[in-house]
Amino acid sequence: MGKGCIAATKYFLFLFNLLFFIFGAVIMGFGLWVMLDNQSFIMVLHESSTTLKVGAYILIGIGSLTMVMGFLGCIGAIYEIRCLLGMYFTCLLLILIAQVTAAVLIYFQRDLLRQEMSTIVNKILVNYTGHNKTSEHAWDYLQRTMKCCGWTGPSNWTENVLIKNQNNSQNLYPCSCRNESVSGTHMEDTGLCLHPSSDWPVFTTGCISSVEDWLLRNCGVILGVCVGIAVIELLGMILSMCLCKSVQQEDYTKVPKY
Repeated sequence: MGKGCIAATKYFLFLFNLLFFIFGAVIMGFGLWVMLDNQSFIMVLHESSTTLKVGAYILIGIGSLTMVMGFLGCIGAIYEIRCLLGMYFTCLLLILIAQVTAAVLIYFQRDLLRQEMSTIVNKILVNYTGHNKTSEHAWDYLQRTMKCCGWTGPSNWTENVLIKNQNNSQNLYPCSCRNESVSGTHMEDTGLCLHPSSDWPVFTTGCISSVEDWLLRNCGVILGVCVGIAVIELLGMILSMCLCKSVQQEDYTKVPKY
């Protein structure tokens, strides 16, 4: 391989590693968001789902590892250190295998995941009071923004403890479900509201349908991002092996000493 090709490979690999460092930061940030967010559906699942908690820790770990790997790959590319390039290739291969394995597991376990989500949401609906509970506020936020009610429909709310045990003179319904196009509805965003009749002024679509519709609308973007990351990883592996094979003798005197 000529010197020009080696130089081009080296700097392209440096660029790829810089991108990996940024991707690692994004993945770690997403994991931290899953752990700390309290204003979305993620919080609803996070409070009750052990699987999601473990997944968040895994994302943080993978993001941290990717950042370290990107840093070491940059050093190995610039200073042409074969052991770092080989370590970079190995780590990249392991991450790619882990990503494919995770995607396959999620695809084949999707029914189990849906069932777990349904159990978590129904538990929240049954015990809902609207009094300053993070998961309840997150669920209210989801219903307002996605204009849905309940998990499969408004009938899920009939199992709520307060609604089930209300007096005959009361007609309680979840405020965050209200359909603003219906006149005479209360304007509260959380908690349970009173309505003069048993015909609730709420959205009729269940949130599972809204979530699935959102995923279907954005599946192209999600798939494109996943494929793009996989292609970048493959290119990084190819460039690292090409540069590693072209290095005949390592010169550690070029590596800065701190």
